[in-house]
Amino acid sequence: MGKVAFLGLGVMGYPMAGHLKKAGHDITVYNRTATKAARWTAEHGGVSAPTPKDAARDADIVFACVGNDDDLRQVTCGPEGAFDAMKRGAVFVDHTTASATIARELHALAGSKGVGFVDAPVSGGQAGAENGVLTIMAGGDQADFAKVEPAIAAYARMARLMGPSGAGQLTKMVNQICIAGLVEGLSEGIHFATRAGLDAAAVVEVISKGAAQSWQMENRYKTMIQGKFDHGFAVDWMRKDLAICLDEARKNGAHLPVTATVDQFYSEVQAMGGKRWDTSSLIARLERK
Repeated sequence: MGKVAFLGLGVMGYPMAGHLKKAGHDITVYNRTATKAARWTAEHGGVSAPTPKDAARDADIVFACVGNDDDLRQVTCGPEGAFDAMKRGAVFVDHTTASATIARELHALAGSKGVGFVDAPVSGGQAGAENGVLTIMAGGDQADFAKVEPAIAAYARMARLMGPSGAGQLTKMVNQICIAGLVEGLSEGIHFATRAGLDAAAVVEVISKGAAQSWQMENRYKTMIQGKFDHGFAVDWMRKDLAICLDEARKNGAHLPVTATVDQFYSEVQAMGGKRWDTSSLIARLERK
């Protein structure tokens, strides 16, 4: 097992780092809020470092899962960034959902220092991270991906290199585009069933065995009917992701009318006080009308 570092112990990073430790890796963690890093080491062992640079020193692989492009720049090439301490031949794996632009930018910068960079956003949510069954979509060089794939297996049931730098982030955009449309369709279906006087739960239990089936349907319909929206992936985060999708679409000429509409629907949910509700809360805007 290699020496690794993990930067960012949020909802996703905390359990992902735990799986790496459980797999036997010598791990150093960093978190912007030091008390969370201290809690992680008390629970899992390993050590914490005060800066990304200190965490990355001598590591074979440095993993990161932070908030956005700006956070990613800070932990990689900021004043105490990891890139300045990483040894030649090491690989930085970014699990943040960020732009393809920054993935390519950091890939080039890392390469100039003799360091590999793989953009590797994840899908599967908090439950997937906790259970070690995430899906990883990666972009970068084949040789770098081959170095890190065995370690990624500690918390992923599927990891695939999708193409050159940025391809992982572009694939995650496709994932979010598809989810946005699915959740809106499911919200409208449940809303319609209720207004039509049907047992919405019974309806979903039937149609989920046919062509309408989806992960969102099977995992979210009960709490959507109950009006409970506390399952992890927040509306604020989804709007951040959809903004990335829509910005990339403007660059490549893709037409995303449904995605743009659902993004605006999520803005209504935010205005209702649902910034931290999970993404299935789209149904709440229908029920209030």
